[in-house]
Parts: sequence; structure tokens; C-alpha cells
Amino acid sequence: MKAIAFEEPGQIKAIDIAEPADPGPGQALVRTHRVGVCGTDLGGFLGKMPLFQYPRIPGHELGVEVLAVGEGVTNVTKGDRCSVEPYMNCGECFPCRKGNGNCCTSLKVIGVMEDGGLRDRFLVRADKLHKSEKLTFEQLALVETLAIGAHAVARGGASAGENVLVIGAGPIGLSVIEFVRLAGSNITVMDLSEDRLAFCQNTYGIDRLVQPGQEGAEIEAMKKLTDGDLYPLVIDATGSHHAMSAALNYLAPTGRLVYVGITAQNVSFPHKTMHLREATLLSSRNALPAEFPPIIEHIEQGRIDTNRWITQRMPFADVAQQFAGLTTPAPGAIKTVIELDAN
Repeated sequence: MKAIAFEEPGQIKAIDIAEPADPGPGQALVRTHRVGVCGTDLGGFLGKMPLFQYPRIPGHELGVEVLAVGEGVTNVTKGDRCSVEPYMNCGECFPCRKGNGNCCTSLKVIGVMEDGGLRDRFLVRADKLHKSEKLTFEQLALVETLAIGAHAVARGGASAGENVLVIGAGPIGLSVIEFVRLAGSNITVMDLSEDRLAFCQNTYGIDRLVQPGQEGAEIEAMKKLTDGDLYPLVIDATGSHHAMSAALNYLAPTGRLVYVGITAQNVSFPHKTMHLREATLLSSRNALPAEFPPIIEHIEQGRIDTNRWITQRMPFADVAQQFAGLTTPAPGAIKTVIELDAN
């Protein structure tokens, strides 16, 4: 059976792996149909993702089909189409006992710390599968991306009518925008890319757009957009330590800053910047199981349209040769989905 693996940073190739065993108790055997490519995968390929371990079969944004289930599995059955919650938590440590398995002290994220779904078939814990009778495999592959945004917005507590700044309009930033939009907040988007700002305007009707320029110029632009108040909630989805270090400057007094991106570099700012604002700093890691079913319902009901994100589809057979090109995306590129079948 074929799989795609990152052997070490910058090295990717197709490899032969053993067929998976029959599912044991609590497990399901699944076939991968679609894999979304995200910044974690690109960072893993480049050696810039601090949690990545090598060698590794990537792939954690997955649309899969259940082929068989093991003893005791009742939430899914053969033939179900599912999204995969890729966070394999222990269930016993302090955060797990609190209901925060996303922060498990021994967490293994498939495709990052253990092998992921960029292969034909694999075994997975059945409780990590979220099924839908309506969604396509491609839609299911993007549920995990949306869950990252949903969790970040929940961490920040976005509310109706509130001014919210989203920094970074890549796929994670777009997932944040979806849930800030559903919260009824007033959205400003900041990004270096004119193409991505145009996408936000044309797709979501967002006209509060800021492009970083000379020092201080963006702050003046933001003050004009917020009647001088700046933002009670700022969510940084860049993964850039430069952007993350500057984000406090855009925060209103008593505001909340959520870091959903991750960087291997230090994030720094003068303590005075935080202290004078009495700011609340929050990080957002992964997502929670309860956040997956509502997202599936949002897509099923048409409140979220994932199709407009997808700008490239790549056959599985081309991945080893073409994946490196994704690290320098073409203008207007948003999301690549890998197809493991022809359907």
C-alpha cells in the first residue's frame, strides 16, 4: 500500500507500507478520500512546525469512509462518511479530566506526532469520527480547519456588534472569520496579501480591510474604522512572530488577544503595552470534540460554504513531485485538497 511521507524537513516521497490490521475494540478501519493541506503540513515539510516529528506520514484534515469497525463501536458503521478529529488524547491527565483533551499532556495529533491520513487506509479511534449523511468527502476534509477557527473564536468570546480584528487571511484566518461572522461581530481583516484581502471583500463582503504599511499607519487606519477605540478582540492567525508581537498594539483597553497561529520563534512586546491595556492574552490550541457536530450542521445547512476556499485539487499520484510547490503559492491560492480517488 502506498503512502506519502516526510522523511525529514524538505524531503518527501511515496513509500510502501503494510496493510492495516483488522480494527480492534474501539477502532475503525477507514479509507481516505480527501486530505486538506494546511499550514501545519507546509511547516512540517519545511521544518518550521515545532511539534512535527520525523519521519511522518502527514494528513490531518480528512474526509474518510468507514470500511469496518471493531468491538464496542456504535457511533459509526461501515459505509459512513466522516470527518476525523485528529487529536488523540489520553483521557486521564489533568486537562483531559477537565474536558480539555485538546491540551492533553501526552497528546498525539495524527499527521504531526503520529502517522496521518495521506495513505489509502488506516486504523483510527472510532470516537474520533464525526459522520454526515449529506456532506461530500471534500467538505468533510475541511471540518477540522473550521474547528480550529471555531475554538479560537470561542476562546475570545466574540459577540454581536463587537469590533473584531482578524490578522491573517489564510485558511485558518478564514475559519476564524466564518465564526466571527456567525457571532454577528464587525470584522476587520489585516493581511499582507492584496489578493487575500480582495478574497475577503468579494467572498464575505468585508470592507474593513487593512494592509500593514509604515509603522503606525495601520493603527491610524484601525482607529478610523473603530471611532478611535481599536479592537476589544484581536485574533492572530498568522503564525508569524513579527505579526504576533505587534498584535497587542491593535488591542483596545481591557481587550482580549487570541493567538491561534503557532511559531517556533519568540513572541515579544514591552510589558507596558500589555499592562496599560489590562489586556487578556489567550492561546487557542486545536479544538474540542463538541465543536465538530455543529460545524457539520453549519455546512449541511449552507451557513458555511467551504467550496469557495478550494483553489487547487491535486491527485495523490502527483503529491511527491508537486507538494514542494505549495510552499510558494500562486497569487490567489487559498486551499489545496489532495484527492485519493477519482470520484
